[in-house]
Amino acid sequence: MRSYACVFILGLIPAISFTQPGSGNLTVEKIMRDPKWIGTSPSGVSWSQEENKLYFLWNPENADSDSLYAITVTNPIPQKIIVSEKQVVNNRGNFVFNNDRTAYVYTRNGDIFYTDLKTTKTKRVLQTADRESNPQFSFNESKIVFTQNQNLFAWDIATGETTQLTGLKSRTESTLLSPPAARTVNQQEQWLKNDQLQYFEVLKSRKEKKDATDAYSRSLPKEKELRIINIDDKNLQSLSISPDGRFVSYRLFKAASNAKATIVPSYVTETGFTTDLPARTKVGAPPGIAEFFIYDREKDTVMSIKTDSVPGIRDLPDYLADYPKQAEERTKKLTARTVTIIGPSWSPKGTYAILDIRSDDNKDRWLMQWDTLTGKLKLLDRQRDEAWVGGPGIGFGRTGWTNENTFWFQSEATGYSHLYTINIITGEKKALTKGNYEILQAQLSRDKKYFYISTNEVHPGEQHFYRLGIADGKKERITTMTGANQVTISPDEKWLAILHSYSNRPWELYLQENPPAGRQAKPATAIQVTDKAQSPEFRSYNWKDPEVIVFPAKDGAQVYARIYKPANPQPGKPAVLFVHGAGYLQNAHKWWSSYFREYMFNNMLADNGYYVMDIDYRGSAGYGRDWRTGIYRHMGGKDLSDHVDAAGYLVKNFGVDPKRIGLYGGSYGGFITLMGMFNEPGVFAAGAALRPVTDWAQYNHGYTSNILNEPFTDSLAYRRSSPFYFAEGLKGHLLMCHGMVDVNVHYQDAVKLAQRLIELGKDNWELASYPMEDHGFVEPSSWTDEYKRIFKLFETVLKK
Repeated sequence: MRSYACVFILGLIPAISFTQPGSGNLTVEKIMRDPKWIGTSPSGVSWSQEENKLYFLWNPENADSDSLYAITVTNPIPQKIIVSEKQVVNNRGNFVFNNDRTAYVYTRNGDIFYTDLKTTKTKRVLQTADRESNPQFSFNESKIVFTQNQNLFAWDIATGETTQLTGLKSRTESTLLSPPAARTVNQQEQWLKNDQLQYFEVLKSRKEKKDATDAYSRSLPKEKELRIINIDDKNLQSLSISPDGRFVSYRLFKAASNAKATIVPSYVTETGFTTDLPARTKVGAPPGIAEFFIYDREKDTVMSIKTDSVPGIRDLPDYLADYPKQAEERTKKLTARTVTIIGPSWSPKGTYAILDIRSDDNKDRWLMQWDTLTGKLKLLDRQRDEAWVGGPGIGFGRTGWTNENTFWFQSEATGYSHLYTINIITGEKKALTKGNYEILQAQLSRDKKYFYISTNEVHPGEQHFYRLGIADGKKERITTMTGANQVTISPDEKWLAILHSYSNRPWELYLQENPPAGRQAKPATAIQVTDKAQSPEFRSYNWKDPEVIVFPAKDGAQVYARIYKPANPQPGKPAVLFVHGAGYLQNAHKWWSSYFREYMFNNMLADNGYYVMDIDYRGSAGYGRDWRTGIYRHMGGKDLSDHVDAAGYLVKNFGVDPKRIGLYGGSYGGFITLMGMFNEPGVFAAGAALRPVTDWAQYNHGYTSNILNEPFTDSLAYRRSSPFYFAEGLKGHLLMCHGMVDVNVHYQDAVKLAQRLIELGKDNWELASYPMEDHGFVEPSSWTDEYKRIFKLFETVLKK
């Protein structure tokens, strides 16, 4: 039966049993309740700076919201924090230390605080009605510089004196504060003035005295006046100062006036009137203009950072080979690409400054040294990617200094994200890590002799913590528990707070000693701190530990996957593929999945006789650059064929009936489901596409332009990647579910595809709409309704 209307009423679902045999008797209603029924996991882990006290959010009492708890290294029993201490911790910003780590600053409730660790005394730098932010040590660490009302101020640690350093003014402020411009005196007025002074001695005498006084005043030495810098109607961003207090850097951004924003209608409101929610622009919308400046306070000079001479700034992308006319036109012009500049990252004493420059088409990242004497740029490292620059640790700000002359960063130069250093004086570049694995996080030790790194070296589906010697490259593995170990190290680096989970066990908090480098014969034992992640009801079911396997794709690539095997397969041996979302995300791993509802649903499917498999298809995280960019210019290409090959693997190895295979997923997973149903109708008999993108030209710029470029520059990529254009291929049974106030993937995508299916006269599809849900559903009733429909689809199609 063809469904044209959106379905809201649970009563429209035919009666069907949603229970099944097996320990714990899983049902959709049980799985999709408020997640509190599972248990409570700790989160938001942070150490205090004054003592080895560890704070975390937790909810063992099953209250409406989490509470703040704490332990110490001598007493690892969680204690609930009193309200007054909680307010202090919750309203505190990040700690910023001086180079010797003898003092630090932080923000709390819009004020700046300074703590001297030698005396353990804390001072409030300023207490005003205005909000202060972004504190940092400067002027050779004698002053604290902070931002207030879009300007920098310096607080002298010794004297307590506060000085304004910058005079950045918007167009409105400049108009209000500037004195009226002097009028030009005409000939008539000048003649009258001269005539008055000629015939009145008193006037003449007074003028002469005033002129003499003014001349004397001008001859006196003056305090340096504050330089006023007009920023007009642009947005001020990234205001900061060099360690010696000489250079002030900032970015000015002006949004494009002709970039049309979208709206998302909200129909179910308190007022009874439809409300329009302001939303994003679409891919290809005109970008804003960003300019980067450095103000030399010593020379009272503002310098604009120009990137016209950056190596490769005019390079054209390879995809233009598919568009000869466009390539010819752009070759003639060869204009410099627009960029975004982040930084500078100053060496500890302020000798050197590094700018992280990204082309706005995201095909280049340049690390450039800015010469403080000449203002010129010098290339230190260029990472060019014809797809897009990315990977773990390669985001803005993930760089630093191991000493005054050595800069560290991450790069995918070898195909995997690894850690590098470069000597600013000699230009020598050194790889600190190498291999077919990724550095997920890197943190420099206090003494700057080591890096603490998290990697997936042991297995792509595990995360472990290491100490890496900078001088000798020796690496010590510190964590041992199988799964994911997310570590927060104590300020004195003697203790590790570890959030750990396994495939079928949610996150718990552990405490572990961190022995000094080279002194551990074997890793220390982790002490479990919390034990409420699994409620008694959750424990009553024997949750499956899905096997992580590898299967070959048709092009020879090795694809990681998780498989749930039924204890009692149905005679027809049906199977379901779950497709994770986000594209660049990992789910075939050995830790508790962010898709915990889907994990439980997959258990339920297996209990009902289905083989279930979820794979880390091309485009997933954790497997290096080539895997990450495997979907460039063709989403629904290799990522889809990987799922086709997964279906073939199930048929070949488990005897699954090739006519009884379905798939489901949300967001990107919903997109792949549509592409599978439209382009591989002989492989997939049923599919549930949840909040799917149906036309990539409707999605946002940041995500989409990386992978498909822009609709008007690479129309071929959009044409072959959007399900909307392949809807005529639908033969199986399709369910679409979408929240109507989805401000990420707009409900418009679902409506547009629905109209297309109507016009094509397609049968066996339906659209279930959820009037009060955004991209990520919130209400248990919505989750329950959605997954009842998915289960019904598979039961009625794959088992008939």
